[in-house]
Parts: sequence; C-alpha cells; structure tokens
Amino acid sequence: MRLRSLGRTGIQVSSFALGTMKFGPYGNADPGDCLRIIHRALDAGINLIDTADVYGGFGETERIVGKALQGRRDDVVLATKFNGPMGADPNRQGNSRRWIVTAVEDSLRRLGVDHLDLYQVHHVDHRTDMEETLAALTDLLRAGKVRAIGTSGLPAAEIVEAQWLAERRGLARFRTEQPHYSILNRGIERDVLPVCEKYGLGTLIWSPLAAGLLTGRFRAGGEPISAGSLHWLPRHMTDQRKHAAIEQLVPIAEEAGLSLTHLAMAFVAGHPGVTSAILGPRTLEQLDDLLAGAGTVLGDDVLDRIDEVVAPGTDLGAIDVAHVPPALSEPGLRRRILADRAAA
Repeated sequence: MRLRSLGRTGIQVSSFALGTMKFGPYGNADPGDCLRIIHRALDAGINLIDTADVYGGFGETERIVGKALQGRRDDVVLATKFNGPMGADPNRQGNSRRWIVTAVEDSLRRLGVDHLDLYQVHHVDHRTDMEETLAALTDLLRAGKVRAIGTSGLPAAEIVEAQWLAERRGLARFRTEQPHYSILNRGIERDVLPVCEKYGLGTLIWSPLAAGLLTGRFRAGGEPISAGSLHWLPRHMTDQRKHAAIEQLVPIAEEAGLSLTHLAMAFVAGHPGVTSAILGPRTLEQLDDLLAGAGTVLGDDVLDRIDEVVAPGTDLGAIDVAHVPPALSEPGLRRRILADRAAA
C-alpha cells in the first residue's frame, strides 16, 4: 500500500482509506464481522480509518471502530466527522461551538481514545458563521484533542474563504477536504481539486465507486438496487446517463484486463490531486476484491478512452446527498417576489 502526504500536515496516509459507513445496523449488523474487516484492512497496509458520529445511528459505528482499534491505536490515522443530527434536540447537530465541544467528547468516548488525528466538518452549515466553527476547532487543536481539522463537501469558493478567514483571524487552517469523486462525477476537477492543491490540502475521496454503480452489479439483468440505496440516492442510482456510461466503460475495463471496480478505483487514486480514496466494503469479500486492485495504474490510452465517455470536469447528474448551495435549494434567494414577501 503506497503512502502519501496528507496535505502539508506531515502525516503519511495510505492511498486507500477504510470507510466505515456500512458498519452497524444499516449495513453489516454483525459487529464481529466488522472487526474482522477492520483488522484485515490494517493488516493489508491501510492506516487511515474514516468514520462519523452519525454512522450506524447515533454513534454505533464509532463504537465498533473503537473496539477494533484496541491495542492498535498508534498504528492508525483516525478520522471522524461531526454535524449530523445526534438526537431530536436541534442543538445536537450543526457546526456551532456549543455542539462541537460536546460532539468531540462524545466521539472520543465512543472511540475509546484521547485524541483524533483528523476531525472533519461533515456538511456545510450556513446557519453558523465559519469563524465560529474555526474558532472552536482551533481550541480543540490547542487542547490536544485533535491533531488536524478538515471539511467534507465544501465548495471551492468556501474552501478559499475558510483559508482567508483563518489567516486574517489567526485561526487554525483546514488541512483536508473530503469531496465526492468518481468517473461518473468529475465536477471537482474544475475547481475543488485545483484549489486544494493550491492551498496544500489533502483530499479524501468518498464513494469512488459511485455508491456501487461502478461495480457493474446493477446493470440490466444484474442485481436489483437495494431499497436503502433507492431511498437515499434515488436520482443517482436510476440516472440513465450514468447507466449508459457504465455500458461504455465495461468494454474499456475488459480490454485493459481489469474489472470495472478496479478501473474505477485506479482512476480516482491516479489523480495527482487525490491523497486517498475511501473504500466502503460491507463484507470481507468486498474488501478483498478492492485490495486486489490496489496496485492498478491506468495508462494514458485507458484514461483517454474514459475521457471520451465522461469528459473531464463533467458530472453526469447529481448525487443526491452532495451539498447544494442555498442559492440553488431555496427559491426565495433567486426570485425577487418571494424575497420581498419574506422582507415584509
């Protein structure tokens, strides 16, 4: 497993990370099996584990990860995230100082550790000033509870704004960004990846297999799409443009002597702006298959053919859980008549 620098933090991480979203009651409900998957990944040379407080329902995944790391904590770069709702109370979520100082203690307790190597803002929260969030995270860094801070799904303009704000206010800088990137959704090639490279941010890519579409399992006549995937990603999983692109990618992979899965993982890991691609296995068999392709490098001829199917910087439709700016999601911000009514 190749090691890469996590931005300019000085931390070395494996080019593939282990994502844990599928560990727990909403994925693999067998805690013992989840522990075996984590141990297999560590034994294979993966040293970065990514989780979040909301995974598994109110912290269950963090508890599984914490148990798996007993006796191996020092060998792992441990990353978790905050922002999502952790109960019915509207103040037990978001990016406020009030919640951050509680959320980090809760995560440390569930994980059974005294510090986090990377603490990430899981989603944008436009109700909270970025300065409020950065100031709280700066205090956690100074207290030794976290070693580095990062974001997930932050648009390029807000990445720049956060860097500027940290410099002008004397606050800690975000050191990483976790965007979505796959052959089917290449939009971050336009701005997010170049901006991250400019400011020296490490990038951890989520869903490089496009929520399973790039495994090829859901082609016509193949596996039915699960109810859970259809619930969370209805537009993404059924987008006919994406399914049509997959039919063109399959022969490219076959002619290169690769599975579609290995082609897709190598594509993401091969971008010079990518630090680590997050693997999200639910079973040991899935992990073993992903690890088998870890050393794959795509030649220019293969990459040129991929570019013909999905042009650089192009998204073939949205991925439902990705960030949508308020200016696009709230009609009142782009329709004067609604804005006037709100002001009245």
